[in-house]
Amino acid sequence: MTEIYRTVSTGRRDDVSPTKCRERRRRRIEMRRQAAIYSGFVPLRKHARTTTAAQAEMGGLPADVGCVFPSPTSSHKKQETLVWRGEETDDEPMYGVVSVMGRSRKMEDTVTVKPSLCKPEINQQKPVHFFAVYDGHGGSQVSTLCSTTMHTLVKEELEQPGCKLEGGGNDVVEEKWRGVMRRSFERMDELAMGTCMCRTTASLCHCDPREAAISGSTAVAAVLTNGNVVVANTGDSRAVLCRNGMAIPLSNDHKPDRPDERARIEAAGGRVLVVDGARVEGILATSRAIGDTYLKPMVAWEPEVTSMRREPGDECLILASDGLWDVLSSQLACDIARFCLREDAPSGLDLNETATEDDNEGQGSSGHNPSRSVLAATLLTRLALGRQSNDNISVIVIDLKNSPP
Repeated sequence: MTEIYRTVSTGRRDDVSPTKCRERRRRRIEMRRQAAIYSGFVPLRKHARTTTAAQAEMGGLPADVGCVFPSPTSSHKKQETLVWRGEETDDEPMYGVVSVMGRSRKMEDTVTVKPSLCKPEINQQKPVHFFAVYDGHGGSQVSTLCSTTMHTLVKEELEQPGCKLEGGGNDVVEEKWRGVMRRSFERMDELAMGTCMCRTTASLCHCDPREAAISGSTAVAAVLTNGNVVVANTGDSRAVLCRNGMAIPLSNDHKPDRPDERARIEAAGGRVLVVDGARVEGILATSRAIGDTYLKPMVAWEPEVTSMRREPGDECLILASDGLWDVLSSQLACDIARFCLREDAPSGLDLNETATEDDNEGQGSSGHNPSRSVLAATLLTRLALGRQSNDNISVIVIDLKNSPP
């Protein structure tokens, strides 16, 4: 969702009713189930909480995250099982994915992960890996369509005869990548505007034509190659690269009150009204999105594309919907991810700090530990929930240290 974050009470003792307790417990179970599905592991059983906040700070985790962790219980081997589906290969990066409904009434976020999407000539016949987060609004129609279609459009564009290495330096290659991502987003927007809520081509269905116009989605997509990270963003989801401990934004949030976006909206004949935050025509809290036919051309589909050369100091890449970024800064998210991805980090972080043993019902127990990338994505999601995020939360953490350069 693209709602502006609302300030709410940060205290948790003001509502300890049985209904609220059950809701919080349900969200914890749901998030651990999602993490278990994506990682192929089951959650760890609860450890004793013996580490203080000061000890956590000394261990490398920022003290302001509001979480504590147990002392390391075992060494963590460098070899990790890949998250998602498929077999582990030397060509695929390590990553973790968590996507939960959170406190929102419905789930409109979707994620897509496609390791080894293709081996295009522009990347010297080496595999490229695709990651994306889509944050829907007005229903999940467009975000779902994006999750099943966008990567195929990118693949088709990469395999076009014109997308080849024909000499030139890095600037030429980067310009070709920008063209690929731009054309893919344009085709995706055309498909979204031509598809009805019933998932039928709008011109062939018998639904109210307004139904095809009310849904939209932000999109942040990253293509990882052996030498570059290419990010295309439309909307207020975000991609952040952690390099040598510093958070480097690879996308800029498209908010209606951004000076250049406000000027573009007004030039298109629209208005930016403050209704629970700045919104296009007082309706939509993002200035760019896929779909949203009824707000065209004020709400644009054009992505901003960033290409960054990979360096030895690159540690991780984080893609997430605004359910995370509304309550966490980019630097804090990188600090937490770095802590989880360290080789000397505890292998069994206490992600069940307020859970009881029966939270594992139906899951069983196991001696396996989730991969560090899954722990990072899970901890970021839990922290966003703890900081009272009211939106769906979707997080992808890609470990660049353990990914082939």
